[in-house]
Order: sequence, then structure tokens, then C-alpha cells
Amino acid sequence: MNSKEQLKSNPFLVGFIGGGLDSAIGEVHFIASQMDRCWKVVAGCFSREDQANVETGVSYGINTDRVYKNWQEMLQSEVGKLDAVIVLTPIPDHREIIEECFRRGYAVISEKALSNTSIDASAIVCAQKAGNHFLAVTYNYSSYPMVREMRHLIEIGAIGTPLHFQVEMPQEGYLRVDQNGHSFIPQSWRLQDGSVPTVYLDLAAHLYQLTHYLLGEKPQAVIADHDSFGSFDVVDHANVLCRYASGLKGSMWFGKSSLGNRNGLRIRLFGSEGSLDWLQTNPEELVIARADGSKTILDRANNQMTISQQKRFNRFKSGHPSGYIEAFANLYVDMADCLAQYQSAGQWHSQEIASPELDISFLQFAEAMTKSIASGKWEQAS
Repeated sequence: MNSKEQLKSNPFLVGFIGGGLDSAIGEVHFIASQMDRCWKVVAGCFSREDQANVETGVSYGINTDRVYKNWQEMLQSEVGKLDAVIVLTPIPDHREIIEECFRRGYAVISEKALSNTSIDASAIVCAQKAGNHFLAVTYNYSSYPMVREMRHLIEIGAIGTPLHFQVEMPQEGYLRVDQNGHSFIPQSWRLQDGSVPTVYLDLAAHLYQLTHYLLGEKPQAVIADHDSFGSFDVVDHANVLCRYASGLKGSMWFGKSSLGNRNGLRIRLFGSEGSLDWLQTNPEELVIARADGSKTILDRANNQMTISQQKRFNRFKSGHPSGYIEAFANLYVDMADCLAQYQSAGQWHSQEIASPELDISFLQFAEAMTKSIASGKWEQAS
């Protein structure tokens, strides 16, 4: 019996901090964590709003005596009862909560980004290493079966030497209006830019993690530009060019003021012998082009597929697309495996789960972007 099957009969017990029904991502984490029955949410402080907190506990099936008014009370009361705490609060709150989790001996799973500055992220990682605590960060897009297939194809040389890439994540939320012509109002913390604009933490973090996941490299230098085109006084549009030590070049485009794009995540990788093209809104298909001019559309039913045909990625047969929540569920299975490793050996390793150190390097990258915008020059990113 594999670890996934064992966990179905004895799942990890977890508590949520944040992740209420009134949050942007909470219910997705709840559904994804339950999908393969490796985790069971048994406690939580889900929202600062009392009614939303109580309603979330009822919706998630949590005993009322394990729904807490504040996260400090939860951490004090649940010591020894949980395998992990999942932190789903706004990013600026992460450091205080995670460090208190470590002080009380909890394993931690954190929504990305780990923090909003490289200094705070470094402090979190220092605390984690000092106590050999478990800490994982959730980046779900690299858990799409086709993205994992892309990495496999790159590793076996299907496109030759990677030369350059274009990744993008345009959204429209800061310009969209409802049927009455009123702007959609984001959560208040998203409308406050710190030293790193919040849209970087929200969107650029994904693009940074995806390119590292696929190519195994971190940018050495960046030059960037950003602006505010939407209905709110925050940065909502950005472009960045990246240089790598190997000679690889890349560009990233992201923002929330591109009408017509719901969540336009696209990855295009160009190599010496071919290219790969994947669009999140068409998640089941991956286009591979070759130097002879041919193009092939690969999907989960294609016999050439190595990764995406694995049983663990196929909760239902091909032709019925796996999507965003399923990608999160794939990630939760991987994190369960990592926590099992940690509980058994005091350490864990995974090619699929982003390390906390990656978030430090992302935040250094984001800070280099803001420095580049001020200087108008290329800036060192690592």
C-alpha cells in the first residue's frame, strides 16, 4: 500500500488560520485538501469576522469548540492535537503567525508568498532551520499535469537547449465592472502597496516559481517597468526582462488591468530544437513544435505522455479537464508525502513543492524589479 492509500485511512489532522468563506482562496484550499482524503481539517480560526468564522466552521464540518475567535487561542489550545497548521491569511500577517507556530512546535504550510519582503522571509526561514521545523509553501500551477509534463520534456531534451521564454499572467479585475457599472472591490490588503507592490506578490510569484520549476534556474539580472491603469491607486500592470547565468533570456508580463483576460496564464518555452506552449484556460493540451516545422498537440490520452498519464493525476478519464482545484489537490498529495517524510526522518525532499528558500529569492527578484523601475537600469536579482 502506498503512502497516499495509507493516508486515506489515517489522514493528517490540520487547522486553518484564515481561509474562511469570505476569503479569496480559503474554500479552494479546503476542497483540494479533502479531495484525496490525505488531510482532515479539524480546527480553525477562519476569519476575523465572527459571523464568517462561525459560518465557515459549520460549512467545513468543524466542531464548534474547535472554531476559535483568534489564531493565538487556536495555537494555544491545539498543541499536540494537529499534524500541521495551514496559514491562509493576507501575506503581511504571515511572519508573526508562522514564527508563533514554530515556537509551539507546529508544522506549517503557508499560502504564497511566504512574506512581503526578503528580510521577513529570511527571518522565517532562519527560525525554521533553527528548530528544524516543517515549512512548505503552496504554488499550485506547477501541479497541473501538463506543466509537469513540460518539465519532463525539457529534462529529456525534447526541445534541445532552452534559449528563451515568455510567461504571462494578465487579469482584468481592477478594470472590470458589474452589471450596474460598479467596480469590483478587492480585499483591502490587496489595495496597499508596500516596498514590493502587492500585484508582484500575487502574480509575479507564480511566474517566478513556474520558470524555476521548469528550468531550474534563477534570474541573475532584471529590468522592469510597471504602472497603474485600473480603478485603484496601486500597481496593476508590469513587464520584466530577465537574464540568467547560463545565457537563458526571458520575459514576464502580469497585472490586473488587461480587459478580456480572466486569468491568462500562459507559458511559452523556446529551445534550440523545439518549443512548448501551454495555456491554463486549455489545461489538457500542450503544443510541441519542432525544427522541421511540425507541431503536435499532446493531451492526457496521448500514448507519448509520461507524467500526465499517471493514475494519481487522472481522477476521471481524459476529455473531462482537470483544472485549478485539481491542481491544488495534486499539491496537497505531494505535501502529505513531504510531511510523512518529515515525521519519519526529521527532513523532507520534493521536486514538486517549492522550498521556503525559493520565496526568499523571489522576493529579492521582486525587490530588484522595484529598484530597476527607480533606476531605469538592469539590476542584480541574485
